[in-house]
Amino acid sequence: MKKGNVHIFNFAFLILVFMYLKNIHLRQFRNYQEQKVEFTAAKTILVGNNAQGKSNLLEAVELLATLRSHRMARDRDLVKEGEDVAQIHATLERETGISDLTLTLRRNGRRSVALNSESLRRHMDFLGVLNAVQFSSLDLELVRGGPEGRRNWLDTLLIQLEPVYAHILQQYNHVLRQRNAYLKKNQDSPSTQQSELAVWDAQLATTGTRVIRRRDRAIQRLAPIAAAWHANISGSTEVLEIKYAPSVPLVQNQPEEVQQAFLTKIQQRAVAELYRGTTLVGPHRDEVELTINQTPARQYGSQGQQRTLVLALKLAELQLIEEVVKEPPLLLLDDVLAELDPSRQNQLLDTIQDRFQTLITTTHLSSFDSQWLNSSQILFVKAGEIISSPATL
Repeated sequence: MKKGNVHIFNFAFLILVFMYLKNIHLRQFRNYQEQKVEFTAAKTILVGNNAQGKSNLLEAVELLATLRSHRMARDRDLVKEGEDVAQIHATLERETGISDLTLTLRRNGRRSVALNSESLRRHMDFLGVLNAVQFSSLDLELVRGGPEGRRNWLDTLLIQLEPVYAHILQQYNHVLRQRNAYLKKNQDSPSTQQSELAVWDAQLATTGTRVIRRRDRAIQRLAPIAAAWHANISGSTEVLEIKYAPSVPLVQNQPEEVQQAFLTKIQQRAVAELYRGTTLVGPHRDEVELTINQTPARQYGSQGQQRTLVLALKLAELQLIEEVVKEPPLLLLDDVLAELDPSRQNQLLDTIQDRFQTLITTTHLSSFDSQWLNSSQILFVKAGEIISSPATL
C-alpha cells in the first residue's frame, strides 16, 4: 500500500445510499501533509487518540458541504503550519452522477472552488453538491451556549437547504459591517448626516428581511420534525418547542411589512445606536428559542435531557435535508457517542443503520456491537496519517 493512501476492499458492501462520498484527498490541510482515503462502506469508523487528526478529516467534509467550519476557524488556521496553501479534493456519487469537488484554502484568506475541474466564480454554485450533517460534542453548546451558536447552526442548515442563502447572508453581513463602521465613525457627532445613514438603514432592512424570512421558514419546517424525534427518544414524557424569535416583528411574514417594521425598529433605536456605535436591530441579534415543557431548555433538567434535545435536532436536520434534496445527506459524528448514554447511543445507531453514509470518530471501539463493526470500514488515525491497520502505526 502506498503511504498516505488508504483503500480497504469490502466485497460484502453494497452502496445503499445515493449520496456517497467515494474518496477524499487532503493536501497540507490542518495536520495532514498528503492523505487520500477511499471510503468502501456505508459506515466508516475513525479510531485514534485525541489530537491526532480524526476531527480534521470530518471538518474537511463539512467544509465541502457548507464552506463553513463549526469550529469557526480562520482559513489560515486550516492550512498546515509552514505551508501557504491547503487543498481538499473529493469525489462524490449521487443519483445524478459523479462530481469532483475541490476547495483551495490560502493562508491569506483567498479561497477558490472548482467543480469537475472547472473553477467557479460564485462560491454558492459550489454549495448543494455535497450535503452533510455534523454532530459533535461542541453541539451541546446549542442548548447551553449563547444565541450566536444557535444562529450559526441555523444558518449552516439553511445554506444546505437553500444554497442562495449563503449569498443573502453575505450581503446582509456586508451591509452590517458598513453601517457599523459609519456609526462608529460618527459616534461622537450628534449632527451626523441622517441622509447617509438612511441609505444604510434601507439596505439593512432589505437584506435583513430576506435573512429573517428564510430563517423563520426553516424553523417552521424543522420544529415539528424535531418535536417528533424528541418525543420518540424521551418516550413522549417531554414536549420540545422550537421558535424563531427575531428582533423585528414578522408581521405575518409579509416581506414589505417586515421591511417597514425593520425600519421602524431602527428609528426607535437610532439614539442608542449612535451612542454605542453599533447596530442594535437585525438578524445578527435574533434568537432561536428551545423550550422543553414550556421551560427554556438551558434551565431545564439534566445534561442527559439537554443531550436528548440536541440529538433530536440533529436527527431532524438529517430528515429535513433528505426531504428537501431528495437524497440522504452524509452524517458526521465527531466523538459524540462518548457524550451519550447507552440508550441514546442505541437510538442514534439504530436510526443510522445503512440509511446514511456515516463517518464516526472515536477513541475506542467498545461503543459498537459486533454487527456494527463487521459492517463498517475501520481506519486508524495517528499524527496526521490514516491507515487500515493499527499494527503499522
